[in-house]
Amino acid sequence: MSAHATHGHGDDHGHSHPTPRTYLGVGVILFALTALEVLAYEVGHRPTWPLHGMVEPIVVPILLILSAFKFFLVAAFYMHLKQDSKLFSNLFVWPIVLAIALAMALVVLFNYWVKETY
Repeated sequence: MSAHATHGHGDDHGHSHPTPRTYLGVGVILFALTALEVLAYEVGHRPTWPLHGMVEPIVVPILLILSAFKFFLVAAFYMHLKQDSKLFSNLFVWPIVLAIALAMALVVLFNYWVKETY
């Protein structure tokens, strides 16, 4: 038996993979975040619910933050970016960061342009 075969998988590169318990925990967290998203939407769009006046103006930022966190969890654990080479993580993360920065810049420019035209 070769030395390579005694270490199990040849592609591990010394990284430990999450256990099924970790995946279950991440799944529970994703479920809870989804429930919070639904709750935020319902509270923000139903005037008869308590806290409606406080949540309504910030429902979109709440949903964006929760969905970004869910995206991070799915990418890190279920797409195995956490265990892969940093090169793959950088190739995945930096274009997303650039897209977010571009979208935010366009929102700022659009708001400036709208204020100047009225």
